[in-house]
Amino acid sequence: MKRNIFILCSFIVFAVFTSYAQSLTEQAAAAYNKDDFNQALELYLEASQQEGTSSELFYNIGNTYYKLDKKGKAILYYERALLLDPNNSNARDNLDYVRSKSSLTTDIGATYWKDSIDNMVCSQTATAWGVLAVVSFLAFIVLLLVYIFVDAVILRKIGFFGGGIMLIVTILANICAFHVKSKVEAHDQAVVVIPSATLSTSPRQPKDKTEEAFMLNEGTKVTVIDSVTNVVSGSNEKWYDVRANETSRAWIAASAIEII
Repeated sequence: MKRNIFILCSFIVFAVFTSYAQSLTEQAAAAYNKDDFNQALELYLEASQQEGTSSELFYNIGNTYYKLDKKGKAILYYERALLLDPNNSNARDNLDYVRSKSSLTTDIGATYWKDSIDNMVCSQTATAWGVLAVVSFLAFIVLLLVYIFVDAVILRKIGFFGGGIMLIVTILANICAFHVKSKVEAHDQAVVVIPSATLSTSPRQPKDKTEEAFMLNEGTKVTVIDSVTNVVSGSNEKWYDVRANETSRAWIAASAIEII
């Protein structure tokens, strides 16, 4: 009898030890595969606090939120994944998919082209752009030397025009590297995480229709410009001054968005 109790206790201790031996992300992945998405989310979020963040972890959190039908949160974490690693193609594909399935609208005209260029630039890290700038500058030096010291006309033409192109590439790559670095450090991008948000012309809840600016749907990305904290009924209430596009700017409750 004592032997059976000892074996049973040993089995329980072994099971508990094995469970703790698994990383939180592994436990979360196991829960996700069993369609226990609430448990998976809890474990993934705990892992982000205890084991550190990564693009892959944010990607998995985004997938879990999507399974829980929280598209705003899913978009938020896909954006965070891409902020850490712009080359995370899975996060980018899922982000595009969730946006296509949501009721988000796409801006047209100058804003569309600006966003397209911005997405293209941010598809690479600042380091990658920096490497391109160094390589293109070295190529510019070589081509310049060819133009100065080589007598063959065809090679001098290659040195002149090729050097000019490489100089332009160097300048553009440096601009892109600075832009990406600034964007990563700015922390001024946010995502609407509630089903819909009515923005106000003042940093407070709209009193009537005249103070309502416009409405944003869940998952909409905005740029935070400023913030104000008001004291309402003895508690602090924070509002953000945000820009949704080139022409739409208003105030939104801090509880309605999360910073990327």
